[in-house]
Amino acid sequence: MDKETVNYIINYFSKLMTDDEKAALKYHIFMYKSSDNPKMRDVMTKKGWIDSSPEIINFLKDGYEEFELNVVKRIMSETPEKVFFNNCPKCNKLARTPNAKQCRYCTYSWHDLV
Repeated sequence: MDKETVNYIINYFSKLMTDDEKAALKYHIFMYKSSDNPKMRDVMTKKGWIDSSPEIINFLKDGYEEFELNVVKRIMSETPEKVFFNNCPKCNKLARTPNAKQCRYCTYSWHDLV
């Protein structure tokens, strides 16, 4: 699966992630944002904003990109009917968002289509 499709599913269908996957994503984001501020990381951990349990960290053991790919594979195997791919009617490439009506690749507009 290409990176664009993985990002599309993670960004627009994250509600299909499990609670543990959401916690791992939150852990990754907080760790990334607080990488230059260990004091802030300690505060976030102590307040319970970051779940640093081994089960959550285990999701990210092979890196963030592998984590994303595993989440998307699980979503597509368990609930593919809940994922809507908004492809351009002209070039068939994936639109930027599920609600987009203009292709970012060929600039075709389908605002007038129902």
